[in-house]
Amino acid sequence: MVLMGSSGARVLVIVPAWNEERSVGTTVSEIRSASPNYDVIVIDDGSTDDTVAVARSAGATVLNLPFNLGVGGAMKTGFTYAQRHGYAQAIQVDADGQHNPADIARVLAGLEDADIAIGARFAEVGDYEVRGPRRWAMVFLARVVSRAAGTRLTDVTSGFRAANRRAIDQYVSYYPAEYLGDTLDSLVAAVHAGLKVTQVPVAMRPRAHGRPSQGPIGSTVYLLRSVFALGLALLRGSRAIHPSELQGAPS
Repeated sequence: MVLMGSSGARVLVIVPAWNEERSVGTTVSEIRSASPNYDVIVIDDGSTDDTVAVARSAGATVLNLPFNLGVGGAMKTGFTYAQRHGYAQAIQVDADGQHNPADIARVLAGLEDADIAIGARFAEVGDYEVRGPRRWAMVFLARVVSRAAGTRLTDVTSGFRAANRRAIDQYVSYYPAEYLGDTLDSLVAAVHAGLKVTQVPVAMRPRAHGRPSQGPIGSTVYLLRSVFALGLALLRGSRAIHPSELQGAPS
């Protein structure tokens, strides 16, 4: 069982990492400095660099996956660890430095009224901006998932999200590894299982190293693949939710 900290129960901070030797050490150090109640576990997703050594040197517990499974596989491993060790709350923080550990407490506070709390990038906080087809896809996805969840959500692809014990159990049961499965599919499945979702506005930071692919071609591909991924997610859960449940939900 999880030990109690001086100001409450311990929280498991799950950091999926693949070849993040240049940023994971700083991320782990910032998380540990944010609160003494945060236990940090880095899920090394088949890295070929020094991610494992750097994460351990910074004070994290590290679980090694034998090969690259993607964020979904890494996160399911982390939630399984959380369940087996009795954590009542767990939160994902990416290794690249975009998620500010100072906001962990803010996102966790969302669990007071929900099972899943999303750190939302498009909720009038910060200056994070996405344009073109990628932005169109995010707006469309948010509207559809908002209708399914019965609450207004603006950023359903954010990986900065917290889970209570019910959500941890749900994620252990179903957390797909395919494209966008770790965000869209897992979220839709949780909603269909009866879990409540909320969002908390946070500001995203620039990546500490490297550049995300946001060119015109990459953005268009993202649009097409994300719509396809959402369609699959809704089809998977179509038997678990009745259309009448969506009436009156926000558009």
